[in-house]
Amino acid sequence: MLELSNVTKNFGGLCVLKRVSFTLGEGEFVGLIGPNGSGKTTLFNIIAGSLHPDGGKVTFSGRDITGFPPNKICRLGIARTFQIPRPIKTMSVVENVMLGIFFGRKNSTDASRSSREVRQEAFEYLNLTGLQVDEWTMPHELTAAALRRLELARALATKPQLLLVDEFMSGLNASEVLEASAILKRIRREKKITIIWIEHVMESLMNLVERVIVLNYGELIAEGKPAEISKDKRVIEVYLGEDL
Repeated sequence: MLELSNVTKNFGGLCVLKRVSFTLGEGEFVGLIGPNGSGKTTLFNIIAGSLHPDGGKVTFSGRDITGFPPNKICRLGIARTFQIPRPIKTMSVVENVMLGIFFGRKNSTDASRSSREVRQEAFEYLNLTGLQVDEWTMPHELTAAALRRLELARALATKPQLLLVDEFMSGLNASEVLEASAILKRIRREKKITIIWIEHVMESLMNLVERVIVLNYGELIAEGKPAEISKDKRVIEVYLGEDL
């Protein structure tokens, strides 16, 4: 489904990504890990079109999408969440999700559908992420954990084939982490979409994903099943610190 070939990104004299290459099969659930500053979010930004690479190529479903703008990439079937949630603060929670339905899909929403129908669909995505709100709930009323669920619901509303999830569990307490794990499992089970997930809550990630890709200083240093990665000496040295 997704192929990165020698993707490179520089910021001034700093090389943030160095010839990163990997492939992602349809239906896979892959974790992307690495120390802070290793290039993980930059890689997401390149896949999603927020940044253009200085070298290399991004291919999605056999099509070269390198340098495509974010709106075009979203409509081709790639959605993302952000490390810091970015709701439109002047719109209600459900209206934020409705935007994904109206503007984020390959084909614009059928004009014959009523606003009521689209609103109902938005509530279905909110329920899928476990976010219980009413029609008038505003983003500023949500907790940090709930804002991350809103990000996820809005991304899912675009009906992606590939979902990029950026630190869904950041800042959550132990019970919220368990709830977040259950949400990701449910999405995988019900939507059957391909997921790449950046996360620092290592125990949860290792228990959920099928494969792990490890970056360090912008380079891909390891790739394999969670059990293999948790025992990789180089990964332990640069990031994990100890066996999981």
